[in-house]
Amino acid sequence: MGKIIAIANQKGGVGKTTTSVNLAASLGVLEKKVLLIDADPQANATSGLGIDVETVEIGTYQLLEHSATAKEAIVSTNSPNLDLIPSHIDLVAIEIELVDVENREYMLKKAIEGLKADYDYILIDCAPSLGLLTLNALTAADSVIIPIQCEYFALEGLGKLLNTIKSVQKIHNENLDIEGLLLTMYDQRLRLSNQVVDEVKKHFDEMVFKTIIQRNVRLSEAPSYGESIISYDAASKGADNYLSLAHELIQKNEKE
Repeated sequence: MGKIIAIANQKGGVGKTTTSVNLAASLGVLEKKVLLIDADPQANATSGLGIDVETVEIGTYQLLEHSATAKEAIVSTNSPNLDLIPSHIDLVAIEIELVDVENREYMLKKAIEGLKADYDYILIDCAPSLGLLTLNALTAADSVIIPIQCEYFALEGLGKLLNTIKSVQKIHNENLDIEGLLLTMYDQRLRLSNQVVDEVKKHFDEMVFKTIIQRNVRLSEAPSYGESIISYDAASKGADNYLSLAHELIQKNEKE
């Protein structure tokens, strides 16, 4: 049975999509069968895997509306063992459309329930907000990865996200776990980066992934070519970091 992992943080620019795309690609390269669900109206994970967003006819929007099945929404990517449910700007409307719908927080869970048997990992790239889309992702997920950038105000808003996770556990999904906190955009030359690492480890200790994602030019270039870092530059520091994260995730889950 596959594991569903949401990648969430309501702060923008912390490396959610970068992590979703590159962790998914890394798990695929390590011979795990992976599905990435783009649950962000900006659709960056979709274009980051080389899919033209304008051509998307069935995606997360139709899934949440239940006007298409998950199987109909899945597209294959050029990345080994990696499938995608794409997003489109239409997804912006879903929060308004679902507002009066009963059990609206469970739409994604219902839609993807049958997919767990087909994949080792299902990753959900969440929107940078704590709205209904993210709530759907957290309700559908087994666990959540929280990227935190090694910059000023890194921990700002984290308390709010952890409270949201607590209330999701209480009301919608008692089995939701925190898979781990992932430090991103680390620059070892900066004292601030090192301070953030120390602070996060001091507060959260065991919850923090050992792998730290370093700042890497190749990593920021890859999406503009519609490629993951693994296919764009497998020898880069970024590829090395995400493969290390994928190994850590697999090891952790095989122990359980």
